[in-house]
Amino acid sequence: MKRRSFIKKAIFGIVSLELGYLLFDAFKSKSSEKVKTNLFSAGKIAKFEKNKMYPYNLAKFYISVLEDGGLLAISIKCTHLGCMVQANADGFLCPCHASAFDKHGEVLSPPATRALDIFPISIQDGEILVDTNQAIKRDKFNKSQLTYV
Repeated sequence: MKRRSFIKKAIFGIVSLELGYLLFDAFKSKSSEKVKTNLFSAGKIAKFEKNKMYPYNLAKFYISVLEDGGLLAISIKCTHLGCMVQANADGFLCPCHASAFDKHGEVLSPPATRALDIFPISIQDGEILVDTNQAIKRDKFNKSQLTYV
């Protein structure tokens, strides 16, 4: 076997193995993969008061407890350019470009064009758990987005 023929066959073999691996990976069952959940424990429901906001800066969200007891886990990222919003008595304010949001995360003043993202909340054994893996993009607030005890 000549050197040129050997090199061609070696390259062809390596490329074939790589393509085989890529095809195997693409067609393998995604359901068999373990889905990583990133549930953040915000604490016991008893410690939360109505009509207040609680910051969780490390997890990058606020929990907004409304007058009727509904809970929203609102992202701290502004929907305009991703700056970190700050909570105030009326809602949220973006320090970068002055977008303002109400306590539901809805836009009060531009340049942001849509409401702040939210995270799913679940309650287990009296504890609030927030799934920080999946931010839910939304255009406006809807009462169905609230979680109740």
